[in-house]
Amino acid sequence: MTRDWAAGTYHRVSAPHLLWADAILARLPLRGDETILDAGCGSGRVTAKLVDRVPRGHVIAVDGSPAMVAQARENLPGEVLVLEQDLLALEAPEPVDAVFSSAVFHWIGDHPRLFARLAASLKPGGRLVAQCGGKGNIDGFRAQSDAIAAREPYGEHLGGFAAPWNYATPEETEERLRAAGFCEARAWLEPWPVVPPEPADFLRAVCLGPHLDALPEELRDPYVDDVLATLDDPPVLDYVRLNIDAVRY
Repeated sequence: MTRDWAAGTYHRVSAPHLLWADAILARLPLRGDETILDAGCGSGRVTAKLVDRVPRGHVIAVDGSPAMVAQARENLPGEVLVLEQDLLALEAPEPVDAVFSSAVFHWIGDHPRLFARLAASLKPGGRLVAQCGGKGNIDGFRAQSDAIAAREPYGEHLGGFAAPWNYATPEETEERLRAAGFCEARAWLEPWPVVPPEPADFLRAVCLGPHLDALPEELRDPYVDDVLATLDDPPVLDYVRLNIDAVRY
């Protein structure tokens, strides 16, 4: 199930996501009149970059979080269609020329079904350009946060914590893309260390959100503080990005 997000905080601290988005957009040649689907638009901060790239086209933005959808509708021009949909049940209102996605797919467990829904949204010959967390993403950070989670008083609530992340390899990603109807499927890993802005709020809104959902309110800030205390000053998060380029048959 799609979890909801602290959309306002995410919008404020998501500067690293803008850099990731710029790298993805650099791989997507556009004339300016295309229809683009932003798969997992978040607060709309990155979607605005897509809007600027297609002045004679239009953008469809989709997210499964009600809070993110509300934030995106507030932040984006009225002509941008913002839909609340789970990407695993994606139904685009029209076939699109390209699907763009940044920092989303690792939150989705079923990549074969995801890629099939994205392929169904594209015109023949349409392109998928995306980036998400890949194999090895924030391994060091997760080891440290897991060690804190095993301690009391957190262990009582996080002892059975099931990690929601799906950090896939390039090889399995390419295989899944081809099975879903994509050709020219290419995936590769890229280390991308990040010094997060406003580290405590970044951890709350991005890295530790699922942990905090499982903790009672009075333990959430102490947990973030304890995790932050194990990191360098300033903290450096060991992000590894999975880049995806593919074309629909």
